[in-house]
Amino acid sequence: MKPPLSLLNPNMPSGSGSLMWFRKGLRVHDNPALEYASRGSSCVYPLFVIDPHYMELDPDAYSPGSTRAGINRIRFLLESLADLDSSLKKLGSRLLVLKGEPSEVLIRCLNEWDVRKLCFEYDTDPYYQALDDKVKNYASAAGIEVFSPVSHTIFDPADIIEKNGGRPPLSYQSFLKLAGEPSFSLSVELSWTPPVGDVGRCEILQVPTLKELGYVEKHQDEFTPFRGGESEALRRLRESLSDKEWVANFEKPKGDPSVYIKPATTVLSPYLKFGCLSSRYFYQCLKDVYKNVKRHTSPPVSLVGQLLWREFFYTVAFGTPNFDKMKGNKICKQIPWNDDDKLLAAWRAARTGYPWIDAIMVQLRKWGWMHHLARHSVACFLTRGDLFVHWEKGRDIFERLLIDSDWAINNGNWLWQSCSSFFYQYNRIYSPISFGRKYDPNGNYIRHFLPILKDMPKEYIYEPWTAPLSVQTKAKCIIGRDYPKPVISHDTASNECRKKMGEAYALNQRLKGLVSEEDLRKLRRKFDEDEDKQEPKPRRQRQKLIK
Repeated sequence: MKPPLSLLNPNMPSGSGSLMWFRKGLRVHDNPALEYASRGSSCVYPLFVIDPHYMELDPDAYSPGSTRAGINRIRFLLESLADLDSSLKKLGSRLLVLKGEPSEVLIRCLNEWDVRKLCFEYDTDPYYQALDDKVKNYASAAGIEVFSPVSHTIFDPADIIEKNGGRPPLSYQSFLKLAGEPSFSLSVELSWTPPVGDVGRCEILQVPTLKELGYVEKHQDEFTPFRGGESEALRRLRESLSDKEWVANFEKPKGDPSVYIKPATTVLSPYLKFGCLSSRYFYQCLKDVYKNVKRHTSPPVSLVGQLLWREFFYTVAFGTPNFDKMKGNKICKQIPWNDDDKLLAAWRAARTGYPWIDAIMVQLRKWGWMHHLARHSVACFLTRGDLFVHWEKGRDIFERLLIDSDWAINNGNWLWQSCSSFFYQYNRIYSPISFGRKYDPNGNYIRHFLPILKDMPKEYIYEPWTAPLSVQTKAKCIIGRDYPKPVISHDTASNECRKKMGEAYALNQRLKGLVSEEDLRKLRRKFDEDEDKQEPKPRRQRQKLIK
């Protein structure tokens, strides 16, 4: 597509300045807010604000990073900002970086600079909704035009909810029926933007490094292989689309979660999360591939289907109060989860004693990413499958460590995997032993991420506690000393979890979802009493395993 003439000719007369506020949408392609900011403006201020809420170093965190973001995601963001700055420089501009509470910084800039238009991509996250309201109210009162288009998603969640009578659709199929075929025009391709205006007294920063933000990177033998930025996103997209047969035949949930050198997915999720890749452009590219193949998979399992899952979760999240909580969330089952910080810590630290689970959690900590089936395995294990720990606690750890952590999708998936919403077949549990072995019988994935087990024979790699002491000695890995014993017995724990989920579901059904705190406490006490009544031998066995 050709850009309009006013964007091509820097000598054409134009009006006052525009402020382009980047948050997500860290790209030049298909960026309607940037296009609108550039149109008819004498200057454009492309601004990103370093938000301490997400970026400030937390020295007390359990792994390097801030309170809300691990170092992998912070690095990915900084790489994305550096790439955006490079792209803007090619268009005759540059990225302006300031630091502080975003709404305060924005209001200060609107005061300081000659701005008549404020442009930013619409964001459905509650945190940004509150920020945006504050900034929009100030801009409107000051007579500044605000342009905030929906371009982070293919559909406008508000439109879908309105079509459904003010309520979000609660199933994927009902969402597809309401949404229909998307109708959008990609933003024009910019070949030039107006120059940056006078920044006045504002102290503009360059894109900072991790060190400049106060992070001292400790020695680590492995870092995430995924580099941030629009350039890398488009390269990965081209690479994925070049294999048209693979694109046409893609079928989730198929795929091998144990493949790590070249993952069995596009790994475009972090680029979609930060808006380095436009979901609308991705959708159009996939449709173009489909037109040129004889047959292809369809939603929900196709690649287009995966994009539409993203749209579904965005819509439900936007239209559901307290979507990220159990309490006060009308679509969430009320379940008396365990409050066991020791089990949670073992899961987070990859010390559960189940190598398949622990290897996945090591990959999460080191890479900030793992295959979707690997995520399902560890989420099920923590919640309804084995440990019966609250999904919100697992969600918080994923939210902090994943480079593709996305508020709507992360919460939606945890609600799903814990059988708190969307999916209710709680009897279907991922085995922490046989599920991984099905894909990787030799245990190569485990050997890579848990090198302490690299010499364990494949017969025992998924259950090393069953190996004879002579085998453990030869493998230089004594269970209980070099690698932990299982924190629970899977067979016993999974049976107990099924029973608890059944009783919790019955309580929710009997009370029609109106479950009080006292109701949950009573059921929790019943669970504890039932455990105390169990035969002494299994009880002692569980205690022995936990030590």
